[in-house]
Amino acid sequence: MTATAVAPAASPVVIIGAGLAGLTVALHLADKLPVVVLAKRELTESATAWAQGGIVGVLGSDDSIDSHVRDTQDAGAGLVDEATARFIAERSAQAVAWLVKQGVPFTPDDDGPLGLHLTREGGHAVRRIAHAADATGKAIHDQLLAAAKAHPNISLRERWMALDLITSRHLQRDEQPRCYGVYALDIDTRKVETLAASAVVLATGGAGKVYRYTTNPDTSTGDGIAMAWRAGCRVANMEFIQFHPTCLYHPQERSFLITEALRGEGAYLKLPDGTRFMAAHDERLELAPRDIVARAIDFEMKKHGVDHVWLDATHLGEAFLKEHFPTIHARCLKLGIDIAQQPIPVVPAVHFTCGGVVTDLRGRCDLPGLYAVGETSYTGLHGANRLASNSLLECVVLGQTCADDIVAEARPGTATPPAWDESQVEDADEQVVIAHNWDELRLLMWNYVGIVRTTKRLERALHRIALLRSEIDDYYANFRVTRDLLELRNLVDCAELIVRSALLRHESRGLHYSRDYPDTLPASFPTVLIAERRRR
Repeated sequence: MTATAVAPAASPVVIIGAGLAGLTVALHLADKLPVVVLAKRELTESATAWAQGGIVGVLGSDDSIDSHVRDTQDAGAGLVDEATARFIAERSAQAVAWLVKQGVPFTPDDDGPLGLHLTREGGHAVRRIAHAADATGKAIHDQLLAAAKAHPNISLRERWMALDLITSRHLQRDEQPRCYGVYALDIDTRKVETLAASAVVLATGGAGKVYRYTTNPDTSTGDGIAMAWRAGCRVANMEFIQFHPTCLYHPQERSFLITEALRGEGAYLKLPDGTRFMAAHDERLELAPRDIVARAIDFEMKKHGVDHVWLDATHLGEAFLKEHFPTIHARCLKLGIDIAQQPIPVVPAVHFTCGGVVTDLRGRCDLPGLYAVGETSYTGLHGANRLASNSLLECVVLGQTCADDIVAEARPGTATPPAWDESQVEDADEQVVIAHNWDELRLLMWNYVGIVRTTKRLERALHRIALLRSEIDDYYANFRVTRDLLELRNLVDCAELIVRSALLRHESRGLHYSRDYPDTLPASFPTVLIAERRRR
């Protein structure tokens, strides 16, 4: 196989991921630098497009930067970096205004700031969430994707998946390690190409698919986190996996999210007999932060031996529900659930990866030439639990600062990386090994590394992950790569990072609850894992 290397003088910025983070960086860069965006599935398939709730904007006269920072810190359970939270909150109004300028059709309100209707979600003191009914992510993603398609300086490559970062090691250079590009698989042709880059941006989202039940799309396999880790970058706070409290419980819909905004507008959580239960867990009731609500639901399900609880919005009225939550109303109605007449069956499911690749507020990783933005990254904003709707905000704010830094540091390509070597591998004789390992990994993470953890369960999980890794590494070394194999390789890396991080935290805090360490320590710090620069 002959790999293609881009000439040094023409090296573009390569952005891995076509969600809100990646597209924001691309659109801010494209007037100044050539950009290539890789999407490993269809361009429309990203976690952004699945986001229902909205984006935080400190816009109202009853709101303030200090209030948003306090709410972020409260949700983050003592591990939020205050400077990061303030930096992002101060730019929230500008971020929303930029999206409005891009043509995003937010729900209007003539009396609202910027002419927008603001809603409220769990953990927020006031209404500050700009939204497009209950399909905000799709509205944002559709608009930015259209803008990217129309820009002559942006090349969008659908069904391309990054394998690994190209670093100084590949060039056999004795120097301060840096990133020179990426090896990428054209999924349709099954050829691996060598993409030299003036900078690489990881915008691949989180690692939700490492668990059996998740609200995330199939793209969420921790690719950016795993690649950065293998390249020697630090990773932090991976033990904090956010379980969204309310995922629809239905055999035909295993990953449909019921937005937090529904509780923000007054929906109640109830047991099968109709009893509300949140008062026994938190004085904020249904508007408590996600970690508290998810643990409360998990506790009540186990206590009463039920498969789900109910989210009751019937008292809000049919007209209100159709106007503000048309997507949820229509989707549930298709499944025979009229949310205006009956409660919605819900369970917690993995929703967001609060940890990730350590970056600064310009998206810079430990490896020069490498950036990470969005759910892939760890900036200190989310702490031990993400505040609702801060994720889209982080993508927009730090997407711009990342682009600004890349432009300021722009340098022509300085090397032509070597081609990908497939001379020692062959086509796999069977794919069943991948499927079995994938299922085993996701099930053991769900059973052993879930909402409530114990040291024994974590140790068992780590042992089984080591066995899986051995099989996966052997398979990777001997057979040509496929998307399924690459995703499994990345997921096993992320699983190990989650378990190792959880074992290091000897307390219960935010999204990490341990029966062996149920108390919260008076002072705590992020869990930072340091990688060796190596190749597997």
